[in-house]
Amino acid sequence: MAAKRDEDLFQDTTMTFGEHLEELRVALFKAVAGLAIGVAIGFFVGDWVVALIQRPLVKALGGFYETKSVKTFTEWSEQRKQGGKEVFYTVHEVKRLVEEDHFILEIKYIHPRQAWHELKQAEPEALKGIELPAREEAVNEPQGEEPGEAADDAEKAKKRIRVIASKASLTPIFLWTPVEEDPRIHPTALSVQEPFAIWLKASIVVGIVLSSPWVFFQIWSFVAAGLYPHEKKYVYRFLPVSVGLFLSGAAIAYLLVFEPVLRFLFSFNNSLGIDSEPRISEWLSFVLFLPLGFGISFQLPLVMLFLERIGVFSLKSYIEKWRIAVLVIFVLSAILTPADPISIFYMAIPLTVLYFGGMLLCRWMPRAAASED
Repeated sequence: MAAKRDEDLFQDTTMTFGEHLEELRVALFKAVAGLAIGVAIGFFVGDWVVALIQRPLVKALGGFYETKSVKTFTEWSEQRKQGGKEVFYTVHEVKRLVEEDHFILEIKYIHPRQAWHELKQAEPEALKGIELPAREEAVNEPQGEEPGEAADDAEKAKKRIRVIASKASLTPIFLWTPVEEDPRIHPTALSVQEPFAIWLKASIVVGIVLSSPWVFFQIWSFVAAGLYPHEKKYVYRFLPVSVGLFLSGAAIAYLLVFEPVLRFLFSFNNSLGIDSEPRISEWLSFVLFLPLGFGISFQLPLVMLFLERIGVFSLKSYIEKWRIAVLVIFVLSAILTPADPISIFYMAIPLTVLYFGGMLLCRWMPRAAASED
């Protein structure tokens, strides 16, 4: 049965413009005070948050260099086999060591005789009496001299250096580094004050997340001031839903979006042969923007209900224009997310579901005029 509507029901709902401004001032003051308390708490956990937000980037960078290790070895072994030389490892062995044990491979080159020379100088007693066989190609005879005629010591040294520096005289060695110990997988800072700015921003974000229930409560309290008494009960229903949608959007961005997006972007680096050394400030901007964008956009069902309640849209218009709405959702998702299809779909598909959920919400709680019609 529809609620009885008479003047007595709405006699306490009339507010002047000045009273609305006063309500807004009080709500904003309380919201800012709650935000300040949240930021103060964030200062105590800022270090932990900075380490937390680096985790997806570090994991994606580790995967990037693991893929690069296998690619580098595969190309090197093919060249080695084409030159008729033996390859000590197989591609399968390298893949197992990289993908299962998470080691990163780097191929470096040394000159064996130069290494032996350095070892003999460092440990002369241990290597006393051990000599390498002479190599005829180590010293080339200068042109213009008769065969068998010895060159002077300076010319011999020059020729020896030229042989040492030649590519054919170098021997490859494999350097294996655990992924977590490789310095390349950690974000870099290019200025002294940048880490402090990162910590400060991370603390502010923590404050926003921690204080979001209180801030949403103040927003809904201000909205409730302009509602009829029988409608104010919806505020207490919308508040937990609003907070839950915001936190769900932020969680989806952090848990499901970051790592696939980074793998997708790093795949282009690998295909183009470009190493990536992201700055922590650039990564933080990405981390801050995407979860907040997801959290705010997930308020769509409540926004739809609000617009329907004030008469801007109707349930019928939502149903008739759903194709246009889905198109707008995908366009906005492309604008609010990085330029990759993964993050676009991760935002657009849940928002599409939430759009239809908003229609169900409007049908479940229709306007009074709509119910009477």
